[in-house]
Amino acid sequence: MDAIVKKLPQDTAKPSREEAEAAVRVLLRWAGDDPQREGLLDTPKRVAKAYEELFSGYGADIDDVLGTTFEEVAGYDDMVLVRDIPFFSHCEHHMLPVIGKAHVGYLPDGRVLGLSKIARIVEVFGRRLQTQEAMTAQIAMAIDESLAPRGVAVFIEAEHMCMAMRGVQKSGSTTLTTTFTGSFKDNATEQVRFMSMVRGR
Repeated sequence: MDAIVKKLPQDTAKPSREEAEAAVRVLLRWAGDDPQREGLLDTPKRVAKAYEELFSGYGADIDDVLGTTFEEVAGYDDMVLVRDIPFFSHCEHHMLPVIGKAHVGYLPDGRVLGLSKIARIVEVFGRRLQTQEAMTAQIAMAIDESLAPRGVAVFIEAEHMCMAMRGVQKSGSTTLTTTFTGSFKDNATEQVRFMSMVRGR
């Protein structure tokens, strides 16, 4: 799944924790504050620790996350949909938060995924620097390659803090993106059914 995994080039060494903390001190000075004042003394350590969690998706193995599938489905072959999966990400342009929900559906072809795996794959891709468009496509591609279903549908709706906090400063604006593969892409009726189920109608 090289096309959906963002990693450092092999000849690029990952900076040390000390280097990361030093970079935070530089940013604090650049912002106009004093990294040596009491309230900021431990901020570089806190930021580095927070980044480990916020961007933990880079260290995840997609094949491992989606590796277990189940064949005992009693002949079930209709849509499986997990909707309203909350996620937090960061835009790759300004490194500001993206907060939203993902809705992921697929049409099984003899095998199904554990439902928690779907939520987990959303989290993995969310915990990377992202564009919403890329994240939507990555989730669909990962499920498509791992499960080989008849089709995958992904719908993401999110608010971008780079629009709300800076620039045009339009808080409350929501961005919607979709990706369809297989039967969803080829059949508009399936797309409508997916969206209707997402909206609860």
